Formats: sequence, C-alpha cells, structure tokens
Amino acid sequence: MGNKNRYSDEELNEFKEIVHKKLKVAQEDYEMYRNSITQSDGNDISDTSPTFKVLEEGAATLSKEEAGKLAQRQLKFIQHLQAALVRIENKTYGICRDTGGLISKERLRAVPHATLCIASKKNQK
Repeated sequence: MGNKNRYSDEELNEFKEIVHKKLKVAQEDYEMYRNSITQSDGNDISDTSPTFKVLEEGAATLSKEEAGKLAQRQLKFIQHLQAALVRIENKTYGICRDTGGLISKERLRAVPHATLCIASKKNQK
C-alpha cells in the first residue's frame, strides 16, 4: 500500500458492489424478521385448537421477542452499510478513523462497514 491515503475509484467500485450485495441480503433478512413479528406471513395460531393455544401463545411471544432483537440488530447493520456507501461516495471509505491509515482490503471484504483497522479494533477492547 505504501503511502496511499485512500483507495482508488476502481477499488471503491469493487467495495461498493460488495456493500450493495450485503445490503440487499440484510434488507431481505430484516423484512423476514419484521414479517415474523407482525405475523403478516399468515403463520399464526388463530386456526389451532384451543387446547394448544396457551402453549403456543407462550412460544409465539418468545419467538416474537427473539425476532424483534434480530430485526433491531439487522436494522443497525443496514444503517452501517448505508453509512459505508456514503463514505464510498465521499471517497473516505476504508480509512481508519483512529489512525487515518488504510484499512486492509481483506478486512473490508469481510466486514465492509468497518471503520477501524485491525490494530485499532484490538486496542479498543
């Protein structure tokens, strides 16, 4: 990398494609979690016999709570990916916010919304 202080436009386009792919999957997952919370997918307990309703309602509540947590986590991930797209457009993507150096391509391919290099992330703990 030498003394490069930012990634080239070609490299940024590569990262942009990666972020867009992850964003699409994340949005689909978010919709799935959201649908399971609102039960708009039609899989509810309204057609089961009354004997099983009490047991199933408890399980459904627990399931909705888990889906809610997963949906919140997924929404946060989507926001981080959208912020990464803004950084790509601003040509500040891949620059460690702690050191000002470039974050390795390997790290960005694995964690495209990363804002810290590995060394800074380890020191953060």
